Amino acid sequence: MSGTERTGTPSTRSPAGVPAPRGRGRVAGRFERADPVVRHCVRRLLVLLCLFPLLLVLAAATLRFTEPALPLAYGFVVLASTITVLYIAYTRYEDPSEGPSAARRGRVRDTDFPPLSSDPSVTFLLAVRDEVGGIEACVRSMVSSDCPRVRVIVIDDHSRDGTGEVLRRLRDELGITVIHLDENLGKKQALVTACSEVDTEVIAFTDSDCVLAPDALRRCVQALVSNPDLGAVSGHCRARNTSANLLTRVQDTWYEGQFRIAKAAEASFGSVSCVSGPLAVFRRDAVYNYLPAWADDRFLGAPFRFATDRQLTGYVLGQVWKGRALKARYADSPFITAEDFPERPWQVGYVRSARVWTDVPAKLGPLLRQQVRWKKSFIRNLFFTGGFMWRRGVGPAALFYGRVLWVLAAPVLACVHLLWAPMHGAFSLTGLYLLGVLLKGFAWAIAYRMDHSGDPRWRYRPLMSLFSAVVLAWLLPYALLTVRRGVWSRGAA
Repeated sequence: MSGTERTGTPSTRSPAGVPAPRGRGRVAGRFERADPVVRHCVRRLLVLLCLFPLLLVLAAATLRFTEPALPLAYGFVVLASTITVLYIAYTRYEDPSEGPSAARRGRVRDTDFPPLSSDPSVTFLLAVRDEVGGIEACVRSMVSSDCPRVRVIVIDDHSRDGTGEVLRRLRDELGITVIHLDENLGKKQALVTACSEVDTEVIAFTDSDCVLAPDALRRCVQALVSNPDLGAVSGHCRARNTSANLLTRVQDTWYEGQFRIAKAAEASFGSVSCVSGPLAVFRRDAVYNYLPAWADDRFLGAPFRFATDRQLTGYVLGQVWKGRALKARYADSPFITAEDFPERPWQVGYVRSARVWTDVPAKLGPLLRQQVRWKKSFIRNLFFTGGFMWRRGVGPAALFYGRVLWVLAAPVLACVHLLWAPMHGAFSLTGLYLLGVLLKGFAWAIAYRMDHSGDPRWRYRPLMSLFSAVVLAWLLPYALLTVRRGVWSRGAA
């Protein structure tokens, strides 16, 4: 196989067909050039001021919490956790592509984490099946990366709709490497097949329905170079097709919060639990030995065919405790016999400035199927990452298990408040529940408004909270009952 390597200069342009980036906002932009210590103190003060209304509501709820009451207890926990996550995300997170934070510099030793070269080689991989309509935009954005020394490999997983012909044309025009598989292996197997010949220092993945900013990959690679303890990083994803309808705009604001707030909070402890597929960048020595376990992942006695970004991230987060047993299980694999890398306590981060856009489902049916797939991956990964996350410290454990409890409780709470309460005439209970959901949504909406001044899309965020509580919460039981059923498919139609 052959490919091209490119050198480039920094770029901040947006790819054609994606929304132009908004400004960083008054709060974020005003103190960029200030002294780091002063900036950090001012940031904490501003965040506390912004959270002050929520703190008042929390204080009022505390004063009323004189006897056990499910609605009040639920609202108290949700509000307290929301305030905590927002505070952590806005006061502790620093973009690792801009250099190591003071806290990281203090705890990292080169003997624990050998640094990458200043200009590491990169393999950029994409697996695709039956994506003739959108694959060209994705591949062109990969090739347009300004990251130097990049080899682009696209694996055609036995497409039958003309995707192969498009890739052959792009191969001849752009000099990429294309692997055409004779049978459908599934996304994980297809990617691992290509990785068997990868010897670069960095391995990056994206999804076939994504378009990347020219500087996105470079920023992720720079984060790994500047922070030797980072074994993997995630980019920042937004919706590309926001003009389609209300549903896509609502999802876009949800994506922003899940990355800017949820992933930022996890990243402040070096424990991002899911390096998401739109842009997932790994050090080769942090993940290479575990690719056969990823490809051959089984759950409840059956192959688990979903891509499971969470599972691959879990191999990086937990290899100190799980790595040796996983490698022993696949001791004869070329991924281990070629080079057995030592298990290290890697950190996993998130690069806010690495922008990537994806096509989100524009209709309810595809959205529900996507959410079921994600919940199945959540269930599967809970039995792996959940077994060691408590070892990574109080902060990472609280964020991880707190989210687990929230996801598991969501269908129960929906049943109590949306079915049981109305059936027994407790309509006020239903109203309080929905008001609490909207309050949380407005908190995330205010955060969006702070980061994107002048962007009116913040108003859609409460709708996503309401939609999640009323509709998506019911999908977890179905995902659990059908967890062994899975076919790799994609589509945002």
